[in-house]
Amino acid sequence: MRTDSSAIHATTVNSTPASRVTAPQRRLWRRPVGRLIIIALVVLGVRTFVGEASVVPTGSMEGTILIGDHLFLDKMLYGPEIPLLDWRLPRLKSVRRGDIVAFRYPRDPEETFVKRVVAVGGDVLEIRDSRLFINSQAIDEPYVLHRFPLRSAHEHVGPIQVPPGSLFVMGDNRDNSSDSREWGFVPAENVIGEPLLVYWSYDAPTARWLDRDLGKQMAFYASIIGNFFSHTRWARTGMLL
Repeated sequence: MRTDSSAIHATTVNSTPASRVTAPQRRLWRRPVGRLIIIALVVLGVRTFVGEASVVPTGSMEGTILIGDHLFLDKMLYGPEIPLLDWRLPRLKSVRRGDIVAFRYPRDPEETFVKRVVAVGGDVLEIRDSRLFINSQAIDEPYVLHRFPLRSAHEHVGPIQVPPGSLFVMGDNRDNSSDSREWGFVPAENVIGEPLLVYWSYDAPTARWLDRDLGKQMAFYASIIGNFFSHTRWARTGMLL
């Protein structure tokens, strides 16, 4: 009986006006709007500091990454940018030759490109008859794809030295890639992450991914719903890069 009376007494003491005022405040975060705010903050934090999803709309990396591959980018190790502030967290990983990286396009930082780093600051690069030489040493590149006859403007480069703090990048599809051979070096600070894996791959041409007409975009997304199973490249799902 003493136990029951103590419980009743505790209930009476806790039922003060103060507790009745704070109860709605606690319930606010249990409401759908509060949950959405929390989810949005979590998503923003993950996208900013951990990683983000990105689709590859062109074939410049074919041989390794296909048109329509949806990639998860690891951003944590490359000094994520803090939103609304011109700050970046410390970079924990340096870029090395052979890395596939995502970076801000030097001519338009609003665009993000994915390419392979073939030379870093201080390297002397030369391309002779489609063969890559770094510091006078021929580089074995089993991932490189050549589909067309050699184009002298692209396949004969250098020798040139990569400036400190810069990168020379190229697509694995060497005959169909806009890269450092065309628009020059990439500042290493432009690198924002590296692709870790393909979480989904959908077979559709470049024109469908890049078309910005709203009506055509809606039609394309509707077609994805109808062709999801037949156009998804299931063998690439979960593929590590």
